[in-house]
Amino acid sequence: MEDVVILGIESSCDETACAVIEDGRIVRASMIASQADLHSQYGGVVPEIASRMHVEAIVPVISETMKQADVRYEDINAVCVTKGPGLVGALLVGVSAAKALCEVKKIPLVGVNHMAGHIAANYLSDPSWEPPFLCLVVSGGHSEILLVKDYSDMECICSTRDDAAGEAFDKIARVIGLGYPGGPKLDKASKTGDPHAYTFPSPKITDSLDFSFSGIKTAALNMINQVRMSGEDVNINDFAASYQDAVCSILCDRLEKAVKQTGMKKICLAGGVSANSCLRAKVEDLAQRKQCALCLPKMAYCTDNAAMIASEGYYAFISGVRDNLDMNAYPSLELGGVYGN
Repeated sequence: MEDVVILGIESSCDETACAVIEDGRIVRASMIASQADLHSQYGGVVPEIASRMHVEAIVPVISETMKQADVRYEDINAVCVTKGPGLVGALLVGVSAAKALCEVKKIPLVGVNHMAGHIAANYLSDPSWEPPFLCLVVSGGHSEILLVKDYSDMECICSTRDDAAGEAFDKIARVIGLGYPGGPKLDKASKTGDPHAYTFPSPKITDSLDFSFSGIKTAALNMINQVRMSGEDVNINDFAASYQDAVCSILCDRLEKAVKQTGMKKICLAGGVSANSCLRAKVEDLAQRKQCALCLPKMAYCTDNAAMIASEGYYAFISGVRDNLDMNAYPSLELGGVYGN
């Protein structure tokens, strides 16, 4: 059987990315044009600016990726592009570019769920990793545990009832003056902090495995305000370490309960927060204690990239999934709609 070569395109937020992947797991080339420095001056991603920057970057990034991979468009079996979730204007840039390529070059089109792509980052990180497994998906907009039964068959075990863990990190990072992007800066500050310096409440959800981060975020904000009203300020490193430890403990507590509930002894991480050092350490400890096989995505594939989109798209493509050229962008696409609207 000939190799299947996939061109992946990602533009769901503030990264313009392209990759060429062979047989779902071999990265021939992967490029990312990041806008992080630009958006940091605004304290977060500005959707209109993100869209404009994608328009400027998309063609050069695709061209350079093809050059680095040393492939021709005749060698590409499918173009796989993020169709959602994400910022609608940003998504439309990638989707439009992919559709134009497919129309002109007569290449099949496959729309990919961005969060399913994050899960596929594990396939790039460990060539032997395959379903079934439990995946803790944690990002700025998502906090879920999924039972991945097959490459395109995923069951949501639990999700967040309010804020996502990544959003809870970003909010507190901004308030204590760490700026954007909050999650990585909080993680860096925590390295020299005491994780036991401050204490935070845990959610009292007993009827499900669902997450809730609004309570701990509110408690942290109140604590910061109380300290500042007394004429002092929080110790940034200690606060970062304590808050991060509390949030990651909540995530791992639910993952441990999901392992017990499902009996699944294979676990992995996905999403931007999977780069967090505290979370990775706690999940490693959980895997050791519960004797679970573990996959942690390589740092290069934790944040948004097109290699993971191409990998996920590969499995959709070989299973027969094709999208029409009237495919749209779906900013609120759920994981249940991996290959649907």
